[in-house]
Amino acid sequence: MAKKKNPPGQDASKETIPKGELIVIAKQDAGMRSTPSGIRSTQGAETKSLQKLLKDKKISLTPLFGKSEEALIGEMEEDSAPDSAELHQHLFYYVEAPEEDLEEIKDDLLKDELIDGAYIKPFGEPPTAPEMDEMESTEVLEPEEGTPTTPPDFTSRQGYLNPAPEGIDARYAWGLSGGKGSNVRIIDCEWGWRFNHIDLLQNRGGVLSGTNSTNLRSENHGTAVIGEYSGDHNHFGISGICPQAWAAAVSFSQPTALAIRNAANRLRAGDIMLLEIHRAGPKNNFQGRDDQDGYIAIEWWPDDYEAIRYAVNKGIIVVSAAGNGGENLDGSIYNNKPNGFPSWWKNPFKRDPLDSGSILVGAGAPPPNTHGRNHGADRSRLGFSNYGSAIDAQGWGREVTTTGYGGLWRDPVDPNNRDRWFTDTFSGTSSASPIVVGALGCVQGYLKARGRIPLTPSRARNLLRSTGSPQQSTSGRPRSQRIGNRPNLRQMIAAVNPTNSWVGVQFTGTINARQQRRWFTFRWPAHWHVVWTVMPTTPRSGAPQVEWKVQVERASDEHITYWITVKNLTAFPVRIEGRYAVLGW
Repeated sequence: MAKKKNPPGQDASKETIPKGELIVIAKQDAGMRSTPSGIRSTQGAETKSLQKLLKDKKISLTPLFGKSEEALIGEMEEDSAPDSAELHQHLFYYVEAPEEDLEEIKDDLLKDELIDGAYIKPFGEPPTAPEMDEMESTEVLEPEEGTPTTPPDFTSRQGYLNPAPEGIDARYAWGLSGGKGSNVRIIDCEWGWRFNHIDLLQNRGGVLSGTNSTNLRSENHGTAVIGEYSGDHNHFGISGICPQAWAAAVSFSQPTALAIRNAANRLRAGDIMLLEIHRAGPKNNFQGRDDQDGYIAIEWWPDDYEAIRYAVNKGIIVVSAAGNGGENLDGSIYNNKPNGFPSWWKNPFKRDPLDSGSILVGAGAPPPNTHGRNHGADRSRLGFSNYGSAIDAQGWGREVTTTGYGGLWRDPVDPNNRDRWFTDTFSGTSSASPIVVGALGCVQGYLKARGRIPLTPSRARNLLRSTGSPQQSTSGRPRSQRIGNRPNLRQMIAAVNPTNSWVGVQFTGTINARQQRRWFTFRWPAHWHVVWTVMPTTPRSGAPQVEWKVQVERASDEHITYWITVKNLTAFPVRIEGRYAVLGW
């Protein structure tokens, strides 16, 4: 194919994007409300200084999550979990202003007594291996006549579909009812996609919120990501891991935390959200770089943490790229609270006391000689991948064959039609994360097809950690630099498949005449079906002896606490036993 220069609109470079978002957090007890007419406080706090600052700077505080404070508080309390209840008392805002003024505005806001935090968040980027764009040709090609225009079948190049340990054993799941992800929804959050791609025509949901970028780099990236789990099963091109799942997208053309929240509001408990984004961290003073050194997962920023926690509290599995910064996320630098972060913030990479509930994915090497290349021992950490105790699982971070980019195949007759492009070099934690998403989509579809309770976020995380093909060491990158196991669907399905029923006695006691007592029992797995009865063990005929009421607390995403109140209806003491029946799990 003859080459010619790129026409306008075909530039493969990064989009022109702002350097950051100015996020503001009100103090918990301030009762702050931002309205078109100005700032007020429901707690009687002084607002004149803040009003003057906003007027002088010609700015306003816009609620980050798009609703009034009262509506957000009510919604957050309804969806809150105990481990994040304190966070949900804080309200987030963002400020739109010229980029050169953001730093000064931030400093002035931090001096106000109503404000608990104000920080400039670096704009995010897709976590693709830095050389990805250089490996793929973006030059426009002249057509060739008389050559076939149907893409070849590339599934033999998709080693990540193969049995473990090479791949995740996707074909095993495909042979099971629901194992292709039926009745599962997945939303990919990033910047651009081509939903008209020839191999992405089934079960497509399109862009639900934000603007679909036409930038070539962003468009290729999103198309490649969705292809990994949603590629159509046909006689050509690639095959997605869970192609029967509904695949949609939300764009980061809006504030990232708002995009995450909007995505969460389009999903149900048990559905999956993918965050294909990382940003410059404290190692390089939050400055963006072409090589992505020091880039980290976005949950480290308070507003993104809050948005992810909101999704997880709704039962949505959030899968996040761990980032391509080559960083040890256990490093002490991530414990240091940056200037402007709120008083309640702690390092979420420690997962104690703050845990976003997301699944962090690192990038592992594919088997040596995949596509004739060698990136180290199979399942070893790739040098650019972040690592640490918070990383839950890994996927292929090199040599991923999928839709987009065009380095593997383009239509010879219409080579510039991006809806007919394929690659086999997609890489980064970008390519690793969709593999984990696909595996989870297969498991959720399998469970739903059997009327079983789908994985909760915590159960999904634990499943990935307790199954899979173990990480290996390679020269200079020992397995102690944790990126976790590669998913193994045969093991994952075996682990969730057993179901059982049994009965037992949890507590006994005596209740005095006409009195009542209350028992509680905790750490019951949230996915178990449990029925409670209370049985008198003191025989006495003639009338009912006891009645009971069961109350349920969702103590965490993973565990349930039951509160059983028993009332003695007689004029005599009654001994009882509290019996449970587990009907399945």
